[in-house]
Amino acid sequence: DVQLVESGGGLVQAGGSLRLSCAASGFTFGDYAIGWFQQAPGKEREAVSAIQNSDGRTWYTDSVKGRFSISSDRTKNTVYLQMNDLEPEDTGTYYCGAFADNNWYKRPDYWGQGTQVTVSS
Repeated sequence: DVQLVESGGGLVQAGGSLRLSCAASGFTFGDYAIGWFQQAPGKEREAVSAIQNSDGRTWYTDSVKGRFSISSDRTKNTVYLQMNDLEPEDTGTYYCGAFADNNWYKRPDYWGQGTQVTVSS
């Protein structure tokens, strides 16, 4: 069975850092792009960052450029999101999603259960 398991969320003060992890199993890791998505309270889920496991290409939404960094460890089938200089607007549930064929121009084929990030001002 396909599984995406997020971890690393928590409560942090503004300016602090967190590292989220997305551990994948049940599919060929290198054939999938992995993305991170934020769902803030009362808002829709939005893409934050993504990485293609075929060639390492990355993407970031404008609001996190220079603060967040996505990376992939293919030996552990895990994608990380290093979140620095956190802002209260970064608060939300963070989900990872897996895109088949490394095609990130669509909705993910699989989702994790989410991890909560709360940034206090």
